[in-house]
Amino acid sequence: MTQDDAVTQDDAATQDDAATRAGEHHHSLDAEQVGYKQTLGRRHVQMIAIGGAIGTGLFLGSASRLHSTGPALLFSYAFVGVIAFFLMRALGELVLHRPTSGAFVSYMREFYGERWAFVTGWMYWLNWALTGIAELSAVGLYVQYWFPLMPTWATVLIALAVVLVINLLSARAFGEFEFWAAIAKVGAIVVFLAVGLVVVIGGFGVGNHQAGFHNLWSNPGGFWPASGDYNWYGPILVMSGVVFAYAAIEMVGVAAGEMADSTREVPKAVNAVIYRIAIFYCGSILLLVCMLPTTEFKSGTSPFVTVFDRMGLSWISALIQAVLIVAALSSLNSGLYSTGRVLRSLGMSKQAPAFTLKMSASGVPWAGIVMTSVVYVFGALLNALAPDAFEIALEAAAIGVIFTWGTIFLCQLRLRSLVHRGVLQASPFQMPGSPYTSIIGLVFLGLVVVGLAVSGWQSSPYFSHKITFLVVVFGIPILAVLLALGWKLVKPAVIANTNGRLEAVWSNDGPTYGPDVDPDDLDPAKPSGGGS
Repeated sequence: MTQDDAVTQDDAATQDDAATRAGEHHHSLDAEQVGYKQTLGRRHVQMIAIGGAIGTGLFLGSASRLHSTGPALLFSYAFVGVIAFFLMRALGELVLHRPTSGAFVSYMREFYGERWAFVTGWMYWLNWALTGIAELSAVGLYVQYWFPLMPTWATVLIALAVVLVINLLSARAFGEFEFWAAIAKVGAIVVFLAVGLVVVIGGFGVGNHQAGFHNLWSNPGGFWPASGDYNWYGPILVMSGVVFAYAAIEMVGVAAGEMADSTREVPKAVNAVIYRIAIFYCGSILLLVCMLPTTEFKSGTSPFVTVFDRMGLSWISALIQAVLIVAALSSLNSGLYSTGRVLRSLGMSKQAPAFTLKMSASGVPWAGIVMTSVVYVFGALLNALAPDAFEIALEAAAIGVIFTWGTIFLCQLRLRSLVHRGVLQASPFQMPGSPYTSIIGLVFLGLVVVGLAVSGWQSSPYFSHKITFLVVVFGIPILAVLLALGWKLVKPAVIANTNGRLEAVWSNDGPTYGPDVDPDDLDPAKPSGGGS
């Protein structure tokens, strides 16, 4: 036997040992999967991935960014799109390592321990709870386009009832709603892309303005405006806001635990993300810029509505308004779906109230879903009574998005490190360019936080109105203190539940608590083995 053969056999043995160790401990981590039904098929997965990448951030939020940034917003969306693709590849590697409905919470528990699982879970819940409140309030405003006298509170209750019923039925019902919602969103974008291409290539008039690719540089201030009301760093700074247009893209990770075949579907969905971003986001922004000067787009009005109105196609504008409602309901639907499952993962390890463990016969963690729904109602009430307080809460949701994306990159780095050490078997779907791609993602997220503070400072001459700045500078430390207090509160119960095993499942040399530990003792779904 040659030396190369010996090395090959050693590598194979190392991988076999890693697979054996992983198998011994994964069943304990997977206890939170008990009760879920794997009913999400190929079309659901593909459309959940598409739907996560298309929402109100494109349909509505792009208007104010176009107005303040100019055509260079195209660069901003493209650059953040690449980071979003890195994120999805990191998530894909984790999902094929171990698909779980606990998603980021479960991965943080495995790689960084119970404390960070607690922080991650509650930050993710906070993100979706606050985002859902915003979407719920937005539905009320969208409906008033057709029914100006419709009271917002009635719209809020009706919208919440619809998505609550869908979520309580089954995971498949959630998947069906997301499938058809994604069809509506994609359909609207495809119609716009088709009309836009004809108008731009043909050089037709849009109102009093001639469409064409020449608008990329003849726009007021040029492609990258840097004078007057514009700053040269505007397209860079606006990336801190563009991140949130992609904010639900990680939903595939939560849904993986209920996919019929995640090993086959996740890689397909993840790899398609970069093309969807290029076509739907960058393609739409390119055509919008080529059809009208960016100064024509106004905050609060969809840029698609603005364009179709100028073309005299007001009936299409009405359809876009309907799609805005669908997009908001889709976001609400995703929020209830993901928070219900994340809360159950936290409840399994005594880090959330015990009632969050309750699950229906159809495999729905209904208690966590209802808990988030109650928060939605109170949040919508807060929005009506104290808009300023609500705005602060909404900005805090942005911090939740950044934190969640950060945990995905960190878990991927730790997984790959353990694979290189022979502790774990390599995931069949590897992130390209690791560790550099994940490090680039983390550095970018750090710069986003800085960008939020800078843009928040510039947003108003009055200190009390610099909301984003205040949230970053004061909100993050306050959140850290609240989470530290929360951990101190639940820690005794977690210690009792895990027999004091609070550290990560894996150390650099293998299982943290040794191969002789009964894996059932690491099972968060079971009480500790100690006597009463």
